[in-house]
Amino acid sequence: MECRRWVVLWLGLLPVLAGAASSPGLEAAPVAERSVYSLTRLEVTTLALLPRTGASADEGFAQVEPTLILDGGPELGISLGAPIRLRLWGGERGAGHLRREDWDSLSDWGQLLRALKLGSDQSPVGVWLGALEDYSLLSAHLVRRYSNRTNPDYHPAGGFLTGTLGPLYTEAFVSDVLGARLMGAELSLDVQHLLFGRGREPGRYTLAVSAVHDWGRAGGRTSGVTLAHLDGTAVVLTRPGLEAHLLMGWGGRPGEGGAWGAVVGAGADAETPTMDLSLRLEVRRQHGGFRQGFFGPDYELARFRTAGPDGAPLATASFPDGYSLQGEVRAGWDAVSYGGLQRHLKLSLSAEAFTWGRVDVDGRVAVQLLGRDLEVALKGLGVGLGHPGARYLGAAEARWRILAGKLYVMGTGGTLLFPDGDGALRPGAFASVGLGVDNAR
Repeated sequence: MECRRWVVLWLGLLPVLAGAASSPGLEAAPVAERSVYSLTRLEVTTLALLPRTGASADEGFAQVEPTLILDGGPELGISLGAPIRLRLWGGERGAGHLRREDWDSLSDWGQLLRALKLGSDQSPVGVWLGALEDYSLLSAHLVRRYSNRTNPDYHPAGGFLTGTLGPLYTEAFVSDVLGARLMGAELSLDVQHLLFGRGREPGRYTLAVSAVHDWGRAGGRTSGVTLAHLDGTAVVLTRPGLEAHLLMGWGGRPGEGGAWGAVVGAGADAETPTMDLSLRLEVRRQHGGFRQGFFGPDYELARFRTAGPDGAPLATASFPDGYSLQGEVRAGWDAVSYGGLQRHLKLSLSAEAFTWGRVDVDGRVAVQLLGRDLEVALKGLGVGLGHPGARYLGAAEARWRILAGKLYVMGTGGTLLFPDGDGALRPGAFASVGLGVDNAR
């Protein structure tokens, strides 16, 4: 199941989030006939960042985004390119032609590397570098559905490394390869392999330990925080195209007594020639300020100001003791064959309801219509629903390909939150329209 993440990250199947949609020209390239193929792309759009509060004027930009992709197969590829925003109107007196916030730190230069893959999850060692979107660290009880691009003024390149040695499987990640920010690792032990040798079904019974630390020194200064978790998983049902498992775990915040949490749950994965489906349901217990999924889709904003009435940074904010029910579904479907690189439908939805009345929801969907000429993607995030200070974010993108798919018209829009120096979040919005052209070889 983990190898699917490499595919999703490389293709950019959710253009609203990753900044570039998968291209029919790219997927149509006959991989079997070439060891390396390429795609070049240029997008030109008008882009307006429209702060609603705390700024003297709206800002408008022309955005030019060149992209180059070289793909050498499932274990080698690189994608380069970054949006260049040229000021059309607005901004403070003396503001330059380029949007300063896009390039004012070393971490921002990481956005030039859209993606680099060396190896895969099936290799003894694999490396991925680039934008992290919807990233989860193995068991996903510490890092779940995390994005390192939620802050509109922070554009780091993250990465993760995977490795296998006998019964041990390891994954380590960093959210910013050029700055001291999130980093962590999880070590998983195949118990059956250790005791009885490698079996026909590897990973049936596993024990895993994970730890994540945020240094808080890039993308804005915040307090450091460390979490750790222990997990056990048992696969209880295996059928062709179907797998079900049970899980349990316990975690805490080292050095902080009384901060702990526990979880039990179940999951299932199903795959057919045209569909891929993953389900997960967990019952969680939180105590003393610890919670599962601490580093989640909202984290790059919550580290400055958490959702809720107190408005404190997440590392120091109070979190009521209680229980929660968390569910997640991921689905992909294609009318032709799910084994290809295209998807007619890609859906991901997560929701967590707490016994004290709070609800968190994160979802995204991308669909291809009209013979794949039209692609529409939607994203929504709601944190702290049901309580004062709830946080909402949303975005949408559409691309319509014309002239045999080489030229496309695109439009995007959505809401933003800009962290200020004092930790406050300034609401904003964006909208853009434009044209793009690409060519696959």
